[in-house]
Amino acid sequence: MAASMSCAGGGANQQGGGATALAARHDHLVGILGGMGPAATADFYDKLIRRTPAARDQDHLRVVIWADPTIPDRSAAVIDGSTDPYPAILDGANRLRDLGATLVAMPCNTAHVFLPNLVRDTGLRFIDMVLETVTALTRREESVTAVGLLGTRGTIHSGLYQGRLQEAHVDTVVPPERMQENVDLAIRKVKQGDLKAGGAHLETVLGGMVEAGVSIVILACTELPLAAQHASAHHHLELLDPTDLLADAVVRACLS
Repeated sequence: MAASMSCAGGGANQQGGGATALAARHDHLVGILGGMGPAATADFYDKLIRRTPAARDQDHLRVVIWADPTIPDRSAAVIDGSTDPYPAILDGANRLRDLGATLVAMPCNTAHVFLPNLVRDTGLRFIDMVLETVTALTRREESVTAVGLLGTRGTIHSGLYQGRLQEAHVDTVVPPERMQENVDLAIRKVKQGDLKAGGAHLETVLGGMVEAGVSIVILACTELPLAAQHASAHHHLELLDPTDLLADAVVRACLS
């Protein structure tokens, strides 16, 4: 009988702790500023679900998604120095704010060029995917001295990752032109729905990264992790997915 009472008491304590944790995560409404591209947005939400400790529907985070695939090309705008995508990205962020979002994740690497302006113009709390990635690298027990970086031409051109990695004393290896063409094709094929072809192009690039002497490669375009699922060989490389780290950061923020 005493054992039974002890067990019941433990259950009550667990329920109380669970209620506290549940209230903490429900203090937030997570906004996902997506559509750049649609498959990558869906993939990020799937990662957010899988990374949330939950035993039932009610344990998951409250989420609102704004996915606008009509946003103009981010990479071309960054290279040209234009702000063509910004009004549509800002509109999406404002819609999330109006819906009550308390923190926002934007699963698009190139669009992070516009992140400082978005924070300034909306007042929203954004989780910075680039910062999360660099921080994760610098906090490793074994120091990282060099990484490969794969992304859109706009992301590479912007120096989003290179600048922060350099500050952390990490060298960046970017693909030469011929290899970048395969990166472009891998991204394009995923956007076209042909993930297998995207994986084949990415596999060629990963082989080149091995030859360049790196052991870690940042997949700094949200289509590349989808392609990686269909690359038959990763050549013993560690593929670092910034959207994984972004999802982890969102969960941490909501449970803290």
